[in-house]
Amino acid sequence: MELGLRNKVALVTGASDGIGKAIAAALVAEGATVVINARGEVRLATAVEELRAGGGTVRAVAADVASAAGVEALVADVRSSEGDPDVLVANAGGPPKGLPSALTDEQWRQAYELTLMSLVRLATATLPAMRRKGWGRILAVTSLSVREPITGLALSNAMRSGATAYLKSLSNEVAAEGITVNCVAPGYTATERLEELFSDDEAKRALVETIPSRRLADPAEVAAAAVFLASNQAAYITGQTLLVDGGIVGSPF
Repeated sequence: MELGLRNKVALVTGASDGIGKAIAAALVAEGATVVINARGEVRLATAVEELRAGGGTVRAVAADVASAAGVEALVADVRSSEGDPDVLVANAGGPPKGLPSALTDEQWRQAYELTLMSLVRLATATLPAMRRKGWGRILAVTSLSVREPITGLALSNAMRSGATAYLKSLSNEVAAEGITVNCVAPGYTATERLEELFSDDEAKRALVETIPSRRLADPAEVAAAAVFLASNQAAYITGQTLLVDGGIVGSPF
């Protein structure tokens, strides 16, 4: 199926590994010009080499999207080299785990900047050009926790839910302008983040037993959902959260 992404400019943050990298790879496979971002230059360089192996057009820009200056520099760099992004995939790293009563004001502030404000600033910076073109895709990678909060992940639960509400509000504002705004909400996926949260093998086995599919997601499976939402075929889907969770969320809605 031709998804209409050939030669589109896509910016994917948090893309040196895991789900972000898998989304970048899927966009490259569709012929998009892709810029990947993360903070670590060494891992970004490795990711670029791997993503270029199939002949795709990929470049990396190291920047910290948890700061306003970092977002401004990143978007300006992409604009000056590849042009204004047609597709934005905001994939910030997850904040530290912790129970609500154990978290400090500083931890809340850092989570706010990383998980919520990075998305707001990236969308604000890329939206004007999408409006001029009359076409754009804004996607955020969130979590199943926006439907069912996860014990011990209070920061992520709160900030990702806020991000989801923000994007729903934005989707209503720009829906008539050819711009869609959606969330991909992964379930438990085989990434470094999962290893951080469930380092014990027995705990991971117990977790898998709670998933109806009886396995973890592969990052490529989350990427497939994201790239569909970025496609021309998904032009009438906006303001939605698409769970990619193997059926673990109990709600039918």
